[in-house]
Amino acid sequence: METKYGFTKMSLFEFEKWIGQVRVGRTVLKIQQHHTFIPSYIHFNGSNHFERQLAMKNHHINQNGWQDIGQHFTIFPDGIIVTGRSLENSPACILNQNANAICIENFGNFDSGGDVMTIEQQSCIIAVTASICKRFNLMPDSNNIVYHHWFRLDNGHRNNGSGSNKSCPGSNFFGGNKVVNFNLNFLPLVEAKINSGQIKLDTTAVLKYVSVATDELNIRVLPTSSSAKATDRSSVKRGAVLRVYQEQNNWFKISNSLSHWVSGRYTSEVKRATVTATSLNVRTGPGKNYPKTASVSKGEEVFVYDEQKDWSKIGSEDKWVSKQFLKYD
Repeated sequence: METKYGFTKMSLFEFEKWIGQVRVGRTVLKIQQHHTFIPSYIHFNGSNHFERQLAMKNHHINQNGWQDIGQHFTIFPDGIIVTGRSLENSPACILNQNANAICIENFGNFDSGGDVMTIEQQSCIIAVTASICKRFNLMPDSNNIVYHHWFRLDNGHRNNGSGSNKSCPGSNFFGGNKVVNFNLNFLPLVEAKINSGQIKLDTTAVLKYVSVATDELNIRVLPTSSSAKATDRSSVKRGAVLRVYQEQNNWFKISNSLSHWVSGRYTSEVKRATVTATSLNVRTGPGKNYPKTASVSKGEEVFVYDEQKDWSKIGSEDKWVSKQFLKYD
């Protein structure tokens, strides 16, 4: 591994070891796949990984007005992975779809007529996606692994690429950017790398889920405000959903194996649920009289922040669905 400009460069072997050990407080439900488009292969000389990553960060901050680089990882044509923003922070990659996600930017232009993806990059994209699925216990499917193309550019609503969408991660990304291309060409490779298409989070040890309700929440080694901060992981940010394994005097243990605690005073409880309807309307308030703004698909996992009669709020913002179509963990 090598670190420069605040980024870490890793081989696939190093990444697979690192991702298995890194501590992440927030709950991850999705992996986003993107391509950089510009920069493309012509901008990569085989050794300028850090410089290209820094240029993307500067663009995201200075041109887009974001606080950091948008993605968590960039995968380069030679199969090298470079880290981006902290895994404790949501990405800035798909409008209204970044909560509980990890973003992968694949370096290059993979539209038809663009760059021809190298074997090294292909293999790395598959292996990194599989490693993240295993690390965060994600079922490899089109709800948990998503392409940017499936979401409208102007509002982030999922329409599977039927209009007002970017081509990202490229119209020729592993044979195409549609859901059918994903299912035929990309998903089987990820499943084969995982070595099983049937992994699922064992939630039996999880007592409950909470959302962080302060800008930054310290993680301590004991359930008291006077105990030391944990040195092997970052603090967690506002909006992150944490798994709680034990509760003591309104302190929550957020690791099943280590003594890592947060104060419950700065959290609010949420519930994890799965959508059972084929397509479930999302509205701006708890009733059919509120405008429809989006929809969520069958099998998609959401967190419920509030309930009013027959309606459930599935985001910290105003996103409400009929709760009869939710199955709670």
